[in-house]
Amino acid sequence: MKEHNKPMYTDLKLPLTSQEETPPSRKSLFCVPGASSYGSLWRLVHWGPLTALFIIFYICIMGVYVNLQWWPISSIYGALHQTLYFYWLFLILYNIIAASVIGPGFVPRNWRPLRPEDEQFLQYCKFCEGFKAPRSHHCRQCNRCVMKMDHHCPWINTCCGHYNHAKFVYFLFFAPIGCVHSLIILICACYRALHAPYYMHYGKGEEPIVILGVYSFIASMFAIGLALGVVVSVGCLCIIQMKSIVKNETGIENWINDKAYYRDRDGDGDGDGDGDGDGDGDGDETEEFIYPYHIGRWRNLFQVFTWSGLPKSNGIIWDVRSDCHQYTLTIEQIKQKQDKRDRSVEVLIAMSYRGSIFPISFGFKVCCCPPCSDESRIKLNQGDRVVVTRWKKHWLYGDKVLNEEELIKTKRIRGWFPRKSATELYYNGRPQCPTNHSEAKKVKLASQLKKQGNILFKFLINNFNDESFRHGIKDYCKFSQKRSSKCLIENVRTII
Repeated sequence: MKEHNKPMYTDLKLPLTSQEETPPSRKSLFCVPGASSYGSLWRLVHWGPLTALFIIFYICIMGVYVNLQWWPISSIYGALHQTLYFYWLFLILYNIIAASVIGPGFVPRNWRPLRPEDEQFLQYCKFCEGFKAPRSHHCRQCNRCVMKMDHHCPWINTCCGHYNHAKFVYFLFFAPIGCVHSLIILICACYRALHAPYYMHYGKGEEPIVILGVYSFIASMFAIGLALGVVVSVGCLCIIQMKSIVKNETGIENWINDKAYYRDRDGDGDGDGDGDGDGDGDGDETEEFIYPYHIGRWRNLFQVFTWSGLPKSNGIIWDVRSDCHQYTLTIEQIKQKQDKRDRSVEVLIAMSYRGSIFPISFGFKVCCCPPCSDESRIKLNQGDRVVVTRWKKHWLYGDKVLNEEELIKTKRIRGWFPRKSATELYYNGRPQCPTNHSEAKKVKLASQLKKQGNILFKFLINNFNDESFRHGIKDYCKFSQKRSSKCLIENVRTII
């Protein structure tokens, strides 16, 4: 790469915030002013935490009920065994309540970096009216920008993020252990209850006798099912979270890395990314993206798990690789967002949609193939316009173009709506429907070639100089049909 084409931000290693912010300490968990996400115990009054606590207490109560018959606390071993059982319960309850009450840590509202010139490397959040710090993302449920957001967990009624990540993982670790202990007690107790008559008549009199009625036996079997489900589901989630911590990569950042790997970095069609079409390879996009926060497995672990119980970072400034800087990831995010806007299309709503989950008026297939997402549906009226950024076979996802009245009430309306409700396609505010069959065939063919490989795609681009066609290729990619590579080559020869 030529020297004059190197990016100007490769030496950005200065702090993002003022030096007045103190490092983490036991007296102040949230060392960044305004970052506190502390909540009261009322945060647990939600269907998610209440369901989790019900499962925990139900399994524990049934385990204690049968354990007192099988191994009573009158003996020393029985008392020690019961103490260990309650110790698991204490660790589970403490960590799930701490993860919920402490919260992930929020980026302060109206937050800005210390240097104004650094704002160009950060995304702006219109809801929090401030910039998103590195590794932070806006959560729709919490309505705040969350520090090192991994996901919004309904079981703790808040996000899993920077400050409660360790507590959340501890809960995921101890919950399967406690449930395995409960499974051993419940399964052995149910076995002895089924064979209680045998032990009474043919036993030596030293075997513990467990008596379960019909209802208590059913309740014990239900507890076994719940415990088994917790071991499998929560155990798998614990493994996933530990892998994320070892790589120092959240679930959202994993998705960003995948998109960075497959992102098209040569937007000019010659493969060098400099936009001049000469293919000399002197553009800035030829450099491979390097994830900045993977600083070694052991160091990654100690970023989350510390002896003090507090994470190492303050949620704004992070330890990065020596060949990266504080804005490496945010710059990649901005480029991906720009690519997303470039390939977005504007549609005109021809049929009103009331936001129902199963819109039977749009057909049986639309109802049976909903998007697998917790994102909301949006209400649309005939004549509304939506900027579409994602799509499924029968559903589209995008931002509604708001009028002046709607802008006063809200800042953004986005969600899913049926594809059948949208008819006309727009690009830069102008209808972009192919004028004839030959033009439509060119557009479809170009999109198919883009999926098959860059060589034929570049050849086709260089042979069609129509600017609207060149810009519309990526917009029409989603409407193409798959064909074999051999068939595509024959169609290229036919058209060109």
